[in-house]
Amino acid sequence: MAAFLSKKHVSRRAFLRGTGAVLALPWLDAMLPAVATRAQAAAATTPPKRFVAVNYGLGFHGPNLFPKTPGGDYEATPYLKALADNKQKFSVISGLSHPEQNGANGHTGELTILTTAKHPGLPGFKNSISFDQYLVEKLVPDVRFPYLTLSVGGNDSISWSSNGVNLPAEQSPEKLFKQLFVTGTPGEVSNQMSELKRGRSILDTVNERARALHKQLGPRDQEKFDQYLTSVRELEARLQASEGWARRPKPKVDQEPPKDVADRLDIVAKSRLMNEMVALALQTDSTRIITLKASATNDVPKIEGVDTGWHDLSHHGQDEEKIEELAKIETAEFAEINRLLTSLDAVKEPGGSLLDHTTLLFTSNLGNASNHSWRDLPVVLAGGGFKHGTHVAAGGAGLENARFANLFVQVAQRMGVETDTFGSSNGTTIKGLA
Repeated sequence: MAAFLSKKHVSRRAFLRGTGAVLALPWLDAMLPAVATRAQAAAATTPPKRFVAVNYGLGFHGPNLFPKTPGGDYEATPYLKALADNKQKFSVISGLSHPEQNGANGHTGELTILTTAKHPGLPGFKNSISFDQYLVEKLVPDVRFPYLTLSVGGNDSISWSSNGVNLPAEQSPEKLFKQLFVTGTPGEVSNQMSELKRGRSILDTVNERARALHKQLGPRDQEKFDQYLTSVRELEARLQASEGWARRPKPKVDQEPPKDVADRLDIVAKSRLMNEMVALALQTDSTRIITLKASATNDVPKIEGVDTGWHDLSHHGQDEEKIEELAKIETAEFAEINRLLTSLDAVKEPGGSLLDHTTLLFTSNLGNASNHSWRDLPVVLAGGGFKHGTHVAAGGAGLENARFANLFVQVAQRMGVETDTFGSSNGTTIKGLA
């Protein structure tokens, strides 16, 4: 008993404090009180449930995503091959849509992808609460940020309040990093961010405290702690590299320069950086609910072999050359999804991994972007404790689609919300998803 009572207790709200920097810590076993009640022990060793939704505004080419047969023995399509490392961690779901999504134009369905409200953008349209905000209201997560609304390339989000008001999005990973991990007086924060831009890690300012804490932890906590600090350093390095590109002078050529090719159009780098912020925010339990509006642009993205505007390629009209070029963009997007899943699965928690305890929804408001169809939406569901590794044919094609909102109900129930309805749902489960 004496050995047990001597256990070093670390507060769940503990931080590493340095000059102008306060760094949140991930969950450690040492945060369980030395003398814990059964309820405390259960709460401390049961990881929280989390939800992340990502919407891709220009959709995905369906034949490159959906397998021809349902079940777990499907032949992997080109896009699912990019997720092969994590096949047992996700399900691809076909035959889903929200009803009555004919709206002001082919893209207004992005307004309602998480709300299911009818006829987006038409006169008299008023949006309803988005699924993520519904979860926030029901679960009231006890974290620094009840939710994060993020975007890659815009100030608007896919999240809506209970009054149907769009919630602003953070599109700067650097600002988000500061919000999540840096505190102090305005002058201290400014100095710390300047140090980061010059290449000095925030970890350098908390190094002595980190070494002391490391010695107090058990072997499993030490492994978690080292993994977390490595993730912070890698993210800082990427932020520094991004800042370096922004300052670097561009070569002079005898033609009109392309628009922000090294920055705004580098969608792979932008997506990767934001995904890394998503992983860190979840790992530190800074938040448990995140939405992300992914890249979409009319311009030519910075991807090898792509010479045509992305939006133009999405309207391919079954032109094989355009589809081939479009596939390069969309394959790159799926590669980044795979990278995110892998990083979350690498973070171990009691009873599984961070991925196992986080439900991730990757989707789009367009099923066939070429003709602005809002039916047969692409849906990939990962983590969250579901039984994965299959192609779930939730409904038939086109008019025979099942209600997408039924999936929201099933996810809510899995997260501990007692409900049997959300938005346009007409059931509580998706056929074939367990």
